[in-house]
Amino acid sequence: MRKYWEISKTYMKTQLAWKADVIFNMFFTVTKILFAWLLWGIIFREKERVGPFTFDGMLSYYIISSFLSQLEMSGGISSEIHDRIRNGTFSKYMVLPVGIERYFMAMELGVVLFYLVFDFLAAAIWIFVFQIRFVFAADWKIIACAVVIAVLGMVFMVQLNYFLGLLALKYQGIGTFLMIKNNLAALVTGSIVPLALFPEVFLCMMRMLPFYYVTYLPAMLLTGLCREEAVTGLLAIGCWCLVLQFLIHIVWKNYIRKYDGVGI
Repeated sequence: MRKYWEISKTYMKTQLAWKADVIFNMFFTVTKILFAWLLWGIIFREKERVGPFTFDGMLSYYIISSFLSQLEMSGGISSEIHDRIRNGTFSKYMVLPVGIERYFMAMELGVVLFYLVFDFLAAAIWIFVFQIRFVFAADWKIIACAVVIAVLGMVFMVQLNYFLGLLALKYQGIGTFLMIKNNLAALVTGSIVPLALFPEVFLCMMRMLPFYYVTYLPAMLLTGLCREEAVTGLLAIGCWCLVLQFLIHIVWKNYIRKYDGVGI
C-alpha cells in the first residue's frame, strides 16, 4: 500500500504546477451554484416548495452535488489509456512494479485529496456570502452511508473510465463509448436537474443505472432526503463496482494479447 500512497502524493504535488486549473475548478463550482441560485430563486418566488425541496434545501442540494461532481475527475483516464495504446507507450504502465488499475486509482486519489480542500472552501464561501441556511442530514448513520456511497461512486467512475480506455486494445476509437457515458452521466447524476422532480417511472429506471449513485443519491442523503434508499443504494453501487471489476478482468485477459508495445 505504501507504494500506491507515494503515487497519490506525487500526483498531489503535481497539481501545484497547474495553479490555473485550481482557479478554474473553484470558478466552475461557484458559477454552477450561482446559476442554480438565480434559476431557482425565480421559481421559488411563486412557491414555497418544489417537489421535496424548499429553496434552501434546493441550494444545499446543488452545493453538495457540485462539490461531489467537481471531485470526480477521472474522465481523463480513458483518454490517457487510449492515447498510450495508440502511440505504443502503454508499455510504460506495464513495466511499473504496480497494478495498472491500482496505479490509476492511486492517481485519482491524489487528485481528489488535493482538490478536496479547494472545493470545500468554494462551497463554504458560497454559503457564507449568500447567507444560505444550509440543510444537512442529522442522522450520522445516513451521513456515513452517503459518504461511503460517494466514495464507491468515485471508485466506479475510475473503473469505468479505465474499462473504456482498455477498449482501445480492440477498437480503433472509443469516442462513441465516451459520448454515451458522458451523456448518461450528465443526466442521471442529477447535476443539471434533481431527479426527484421527474416522474416516479423515470426514477425507477434511473435507479437501475450506476450513475444514479455517483452524485445524486449521496447529495440527497446528505440533505436529509431519500433516507429509505441509503442501504439499498450502498448495496447497488457496491454490486456495480464488483460487476465492472469482473468485466475489466475479462477485457484485459482477452484484449491485452493484441497489444505489441508499438501501437496498434
